Amino acid sequence: MADREREDLIAMLADQRELFRITVCGIDDEQARKRTTVSELTLGGLLHHLINCERHWTSVIATRDEHAELDVSKFAGEYVMAPDETVQGLLDTWDEVAAATAELIRTVDGLDTSIPTPTAPWTPERIWQTVRFTILHILREIAHHSGHADIIREALDGQNSTYSRVS
Repeated sequence: MADREREDLIAMLADQRELFRITVCGIDDEQARKRTTVSELTLGGLLHHLINCERHWTSVIATRDEHAELDVSKFAGEYVMAPDETVQGLLDTWDEVAAATAELIRTVDGLDTSIPTPTAPWTPERIWQTVRFTILHILREIAHHSGHADIIREALDGQNSTYSRVS
């Protein structure tokens, strides 16, 4: 049962990542940096954030640091595709992060294991949550920002994640 649940979590993460990938399919680096709404969000910036988000939360699962504090000073460029980044490079990095996440899910001691989360200005008291909840948080982040990406892409050129993948 536990192995099936782990594989289900991995599959749901992969499915949600694929929806995001479809949304950015066929755009170039310039389009990835373009704002298409009143928001500061861009497709490249969202991709950059999702990679960092997944890395962060898998690190929280792996390290289980009871004294960790979130460094909010690192958030300045969180939703920005840096000048030296490319869409393809970010997607390749996300593939590596996804593989590491899948390996962590398969090998972690237990999905019910309670782990400490870093404190932050909005959560000054340490919160403990299960590994499962933390993985589901990653899934929620990807799903949440996939919706943003759809809106940005529709404003860019009328396409979104419901269209077939274009080469």
